[in-house]
Amino acid sequence: MYLCIFLCLSVGIAAERADIVVYGGSAAGVTAALQANREGRSVLLVTPEEHIGGMAVEGLGSSDINNHWFRNDYAVGGLAQEFYQQVGLKYGKKEPVYLFESHIAEKVYAEMLASSGVRILREKRLREPLRKSVSWNRNTKQISAIHLEDGTVVEGSYFIDATIEGDLLYAAGVETTIGRESNAKYGETKNGIRDVNTYRQFPFRIDPYWEERNPKSGLLPTIQDEPLGVAGEGDHRIQGYCFRSCLTKDPENQIPFRPPAGYDPKQYELYRRYAALGGELYSPLARLPNGKTDLGSWHDLSANLYGMNFEYPGGNYATRKRIYEEHRHFVEGLFWFLANDDRLPEKTREKWRGWGLCKDEFTDNGGWPRQFYVRDGRRMVSDYVITERHTRKINPVPVEDPVALAYWPTDMHHVRRIVRDGAVYNEGFVFDDGNWGPFGISYRALVPRRKEVTNLLTAAAPSSSHVAYGAIRIEFTFMALGQATGAAAALAWERKVNVQDVSYPELRKRLEKSGQRMNLNLTEAKKPQ
Repeated sequence: MYLCIFLCLSVGIAAERADIVVYGGSAAGVTAALQANREGRSVLLVTPEEHIGGMAVEGLGSSDINNHWFRNDYAVGGLAQEFYQQVGLKYGKKEPVYLFESHIAEKVYAEMLASSGVRILREKRLREPLRKSVSWNRNTKQISAIHLEDGTVVEGSYFIDATIEGDLLYAAGVETTIGRESNAKYGETKNGIRDVNTYRQFPFRIDPYWEERNPKSGLLPTIQDEPLGVAGEGDHRIQGYCFRSCLTKDPENQIPFRPPAGYDPKQYELYRRYAALGGELYSPLARLPNGKTDLGSWHDLSANLYGMNFEYPGGNYATRKRIYEEHRHFVEGLFWFLANDDRLPEKTREKWRGWGLCKDEFTDNGGWPRQFYVRDGRRMVSDYVITERHTRKINPVPVEDPVALAYWPTDMHHVRRIVRDGAVYNEGFVFDDGNWGPFGISYRALVPRRKEVTNLLTAAAPSSSHVAYGAIRIEFTFMALGQATGAAAALAWERKVNVQDVSYPELRKRLEKSGQRMNLNLTEAKKPQ
């Protein structure tokens, strides 16, 4: 460590230090930093992003809380509850508010951080290649510093990876995975290639070829040329990404839709055929305050580009930028197309007319979110793996050391769009099948193997299977995991122990004191039907 400091000073490289270093500006990153600071530790939050707070500040204004047939607000405690209460105050409410505008969410996160002692380094990324961005003591298996693109060296005693992509985990040599495991690997039934997909499936047969029934004419855009494969086998595919677009009908606060450079309506031929067969294309709905949308994509055909993002989690920064821009270009064109294409039914165009992007959201990016919804990134693989068996309603695997409560179905969007039996077919969606329930997230799923690294935790890429991660990947759950890892890192610092050796009873006591929810109490929470 001292050698690192000497070298940094001798070559004029900036050096920073804190007891606990949190890497990643997600919702998990904010709460990890806040909790560790409230425990009395010096904290440095290093964020690749300029705008801190994850998807809540990038368009996801509907929080997946009490928005289905089950009530899951019981799982929202601690700093997550504090966040939603502060959002409520911004709207003049005394109770927590779960539907909000992104600029309000960003303001609340900023105020929570500003009132703390957390220091922040914004727009600072690990240098590439990632595997050369970490200095560590090979004898103790401890990270001593991380190296950023601009030459900044950040030293710490403990580190928390709060990125959805799991970049610091990967940089530190921790085993990670991307994609779907086979069902056989963990004794699951919902993982791997899905033989039967009725959820969010096309309700009728759509010919996939430019010339109908002529494979030689080529496939329509957004369809992949690959076979279904063997049901239950694993692959490299990940669930589709989208923008959580914020739209308005208020002409005073509107940026009109415009076709992007190089706009080609042929890119949306599948949408034309869908509409011609009587399909109802998705359309905006004002669900947020002040008449705004949180326009996500969970339909059979919308703005999820199934099968077109699998390079993203493990890609370098240039690859990720390319995939983001490809998605934005497609969706910009799609909005224009849905509002203006004369080959669409008038009823479709009418639903889209009058809508536009919001002037007061994402003001530094032309009304577009600076990030799209990365629903699926790297996941750590540790000695303890959360699987489908933990999520089951009947006979779930008991969890002895919960530090947060997951209260959401196993929810993974389609991973690709292919041809099956001569028609367009979406493959991969997993959602509420009736056999799921709330479950505690084990502390052991947040720490790497002892042989890999002993002073690093993850708050957003827990050790979990593809299908189990679908029940975890919700913003309020990320906040809970951030709070848990922040408390654990602070406790490890105090006791001078490895993260694997943190006393669970002591950690649980601290989390309970801070209001964290870790177990379902059926006398207080409504059980799923």
